[in-house]
Amino acid sequence: MRRVAVIGLAAGSVLLVAGVGAWQLLPSVGDKNDAITVGTTDEVSSLDPAGAYDAGSWALFSNVYQSLLTMKTGSQVPVPDAASSCRFIGQKLTTYQCELRPGVKFSNGREITAADVKFSFDRIKTIKSDQGPGPLFNTLRSVSTSGRTITFNLSARDATFPFKIASGAGSIVDKDKYPAAGLRTGSEVDGSGVYALKSFTKGQIELVPNDSYSGNSRAPHVPVTIKYYEDSDQLNDAWTGHEIDVAHRDLPPNVLAGLNPGMKDIRYHESGGSETRNMVFNARKGSAFEDRAVRQAVAAVLDRSQIANLVFEGTVTPLYSLIPQGISGHSTAFYDAYPQPSPATAKSLLREANVSTPVSFTLGINKRGTNVAEAENIKKQLEESGLFKVKVDVQPDFTTFQKAYAAGKFDAYNVGWIPDFPDPDNFTAPLIGSDSSMLSGFSDPVVQKLITRTQSYSDRGMAANDFRELQRQVALKVPMLPIWQKKDYVVSREAVTGAQFLSDGTGVWRLGDLNWL
Repeated sequence: MRRVAVIGLAAGSVLLVAGVGAWQLLPSVGDKNDAITVGTTDEVSSLDPAGAYDAGSWALFSNVYQSLLTMKTGSQVPVPDAASSCRFIGQKLTTYQCELRPGVKFSNGREITAADVKFSFDRIKTIKSDQGPGPLFNTLRSVSTSGRTITFNLSARDATFPFKIASGAGSIVDKDKYPAAGLRTGSEVDGSGVYALKSFTKGQIELVPNDSYSGNSRAPHVPVTIKYYEDSDQLNDAWTGHEIDVAHRDLPPNVLAGLNPGMKDIRYHESGGSETRNMVFNARKGSAFEDRAVRQAVAAVLDRSQIANLVFEGTVTPLYSLIPQGISGHSTAFYDAYPQPSPATAKSLLREANVSTPVSFTLGINKRGTNVAEAENIKKQLEESGLFKVKVDVQPDFTTFQKAYAAGKFDAYNVGWIPDFPDPDNFTAPLIGSDSSMLSGFSDPVVQKLITRTQSYSDRGMAANDFRELQRQVALKVPMLPIWQKKDYVVSREAVTGAQFLSDGTGVWRLGDLNWL
């Protein structure tokens, strides 16, 4: 869900305010106890951290669960949360150790033990959910405990491991409430985050401050209600109808393009974003994209600028590498390989590979947000080249979509990506590594060797050259095709403070910073 350099308030963000002055300086009187209502087009695929690796679920996890480490606003490195301290042992970067903070409790009142922490990591590896965060822990060999000390034993050097346990994947669950070998069902949560889950119904979640919380995050002031909408237009209707107090991810492109400081009763925050969008190719045997030349042909035809301007009205930026602009290791590998959209180049690639045209394939998408309009534009571009015949397969929700692409139902599928932690590794290992969360069937020894090498540098700047070479290999082999990156927009009523901190590029959804003026 999210760089050595942090994107957000700490790195080139733009704060635009309507109405009263600089909103980050407004006082919070704290005398209003009504819930603040937040609207989003994200969705929650699972309440169990072992069964979800999507933006909507992890946004919730960062509020109702707690990890040993967390990312503070604008921070470039994780800091202790449920832990009192964490560090690598020795110089090999293969042993990582944390000391559990005393007195940390679940919202149900039970004190967290080191056994709960070990249990939380072990079950992710045991369950191995196709929709879970297991790919993040491909270097985790085992977890052991002694008293309050938790030791993570790694199979290879992994300087990014602290970032991984600071993410939603590191959520600590109550071992007495969650099954060891299966996902927890139902609508209950037993975590130790800043909020406790009051209720979970279709389309709405109610959160109340967790009075038992002990850690490094800001304790919330008021309850929060999250409302989930199927598309951007529904979210906009809720916003204009004053059904919600904050709107985040995503209002329609024309609405975002029209935001300006002269609007009344609105505060909005526009920050440099690291959210990306990619077309993932199913490289399994029998898929239309099993042959590299077919993947390269799509890369040669697609005009990203047309998508950015016609579909998104300039609110996204064309992307030519897996690692977006503003992130250490960014390059323009795809632009270097395919500098201009060229059906002639694509036709030559297919002819040399003895591929008959038009190539028919199925493009899978989740119907939420602007996904349908984007897919129709891609279909139009590819079919106008005369080289492809595209069937767009629209899935009703993200969970169904995930299961479908994991099962190989589509030849290609469009997936948005929000990094989980501020490091360029999060745009490579979980997307194109051997244990990729994309489940596309792609595996390449050269790519995997480069990924492993980038993870071995404790000085992350030293990995920059390997990241650039990694992206060159991706542009050559095209396991997935970067399409765009976008800024992040948070819109709130004038009576709400703290919305500028809601999303800051660290992977944490900071609902606890919201308050009434």
